[in-house]
Amino acid sequence: MEHEVYADIAIIGGGVGGCAAAMAACSLGKKVYLTEEYEWIGGQLTSQAVPPDEHKWIEQFGCTRNYRKFRGLVRKYYAQYFPLSDYARSVAYLNPGNGGVSRLCAEPRAMLAVLQLMLAPFLNSGRLIINTRCKVVKADTVGDEIKSVTVQDIYGGKITIHASYILDATESGDVLPLAGVEYVTGAESKCETNEPHALDGPANPRDIQAFTYCFAMDYYEGQNHRIDKPKDYHFWRSYQPDFWPNPLLNWVSPDPKTLEPTEETLFPGTDKYPLFIYRRIIDTNNFVPGTYPSDISLVNWAQNDYFLGNIYEVPEHVAERNRQQAKQLSYSLLYWLQTEAPRPDGKMGYPGLRLRPDVVGTRDGMAQAPYIRESRRIKAEFTVLEQHISAAVRGEHGAEVFPDSVGIGCYRIDLHPSMSGRNFLDISSLPFQIPLGSLIPQRTKNLLAACKNIGTTHITNGCYRLHPVEWNIGESAGYVAAFCLNKGCTPSEARANPSKLEELQALLTAQGVELSWPKIGAV
Repeated sequence: MEHEVYADIAIIGGGVGGCAAAMAACSLGKKVYLTEEYEWIGGQLTSQAVPPDEHKWIEQFGCTRNYRKFRGLVRKYYAQYFPLSDYARSVAYLNPGNGGVSRLCAEPRAMLAVLQLMLAPFLNSGRLIINTRCKVVKADTVGDEIKSVTVQDIYGGKITIHASYILDATESGDVLPLAGVEYVTGAESKCETNEPHALDGPANPRDIQAFTYCFAMDYYEGQNHRIDKPKDYHFWRSYQPDFWPNPLLNWVSPDPKTLEPTEETLFPGTDKYPLFIYRRIIDTNNFVPGTYPSDISLVNWAQNDYFLGNIYEVPEHVAERNRQQAKQLSYSLLYWLQTEAPRPDGKMGYPGLRLRPDVVGTRDGMAQAPYIRESRRIKAEFTVLEQHISAAVRGEHGAEVFPDSVGIGCYRIDLHPSMSGRNFLDISSLPFQIPLGSLIPQRTKNLLAACKNIGTTHITNGCYRLHPVEWNIGESAGYVAAFCLNKGCTPSEARANPSKLEELQALLTAQGVELSWPKIGAV
């Protein structure tokens, strides 16, 4: 079955950026049609099962008002509906899992519930329509404008969405090739960008960061929850990348900053870092005894980064093969942990580790969607380069000031191993701004990038891809599209016109979007 719908703004992709964009555009009175490929909206926060990577000032400043509201509502969700311990009720900022990676490590379902709550007024009024399990398959363009996009659901039905503005908030920039929007993939050459850490030789479009299938697990000492041996276990058990100090399934991996071999462990109690608490989403100490029988942790480690093949810019059968192999790697890591991982007590394996499909909302136990770190990136009116934000380059001057700022973000330049066999790159950056020019394609007039597909490079993608930044990108894209509809101008025209840009930035500020940082140090 095929049918057509009409909206002011079509948002393709219901991840972090897409949800934030929908809230923004709807709050300004626009009719929005949002589609999402997977069952859950929320992307990194939910279907990909990745707790938010955030900077150290996140509780005070450095994000949008809506993102701060989201974080507060996640805490309220637990405070209202769960029996918290006295300790948890006494802390100023509840962290349900007390995970090491974030000040808000919580269950994907909690994140989903809050996103649905925040979108409910727009859904219930009919201003927002959301269709999940829909993948974009076509875009119709006339000249430099996109007239419609078509999505297909899992049953083969198609919906053609006609809209004045199209926001690409997909995890891989899926609208771009369909609409003929110019874009880049992979790593740029130093001769193109002059970035200190760009490739010395020619650009490599296939030099793309690893993706990961995350999974949830809990632990019961003395019990046996071993999964069946994965069919590719022998391959992954012996696989050693050329740039790795030992087989991938091992407690020793390269330190992302120094690349020196570093030994980790599973649980606290030694002088080594305990990976179980790294992305722990439930700490039983936060709850009345018996609420949760065990702590719960999400596994997104160096050991299950998949970098043997990509899942976009390749034929679909190759993409599907790589998705399945990535799942096999994650299953193999779990099986290794259950059966062969060396323990501090001299034993081998933790058979009490239990896979938790219910936590991620799947039958097979893997997250609904792969965690994709690096997307197709638009050829933008302005591209953020390493030398704009690098602490080594900019020093005490701070990051480059962008007069067309539509938000801010902060994270280290964090690149995971890539498809071309390059190791981690983790270097210090400065708190940065998000320039409007990075959201605007060079040619296409009515498309905005609303996810990690903005005008960054392979290098700067490493710090513009994290949850609070993606939220800010999407939220600002939603406001920009609504503003341009109201003013009868394109985003490019608004950026080029000083009075319109000032008016747009005043709107963003009024809506709680921070446009600049106080003077603070590097991360």
